Amino acid sequence: MIILGIDPGSRITGYGVIDISGRKPRYVDSGCIRMDTKAPMSVRLLTIFQGVDQLIALYRPQVLSIEEVFMHKNPQSALKLGQARGVAICAAAMAELEVVEYAATRIKQTIVGQGHAEKAQVQHMVQSLLKLNRKPQADAADALAAALTHAFHRRMEGLL
Repeated sequence: MIILGIDPGSRITGYGVIDISGRKPRYVDSGCIRMDTKAPMSVRLLTIFQGVDQLIALYRPQVLSIEEVFMHKNPQSALKLGQARGVAICAAAMAELEVVEYAATRIKQTIVGQGHAEKAQVQHMVQSLLKLNRKPQADAADALAAALTHAFHRRMEGLL
């Protein structure tokens, strides 16, 4: 099974792809979809949609694992995050993928063992769990963490 993890953002959307066909999760790819911050929001959302759509076409995942919306101190940021999530979820729905959502604290708890872990801790644990030569970029690490969280929870539920 291939899992595509997404860390949505209106400036940078991280992605991570893992294969859980074997006993241990295997790293496939990760990176960032970067938006032109001077572009209107509609163009940024289109960039996210097209980027996720291309990843789905390239890797053929069965599941998209994405971080849930959390209450932001800045309502404008929360709205933009929600829009970014929406277009990523829409791309997955169009491809008929299963979409699963996890709270940021659940992802951090699963990967680091502490729900309020720092980004650097998530990067370190993702690097360790996937046996990477170097730490992935922060947004890509968060996306890989979302994918790994789904893999771990599926395994715990006896579904893998």
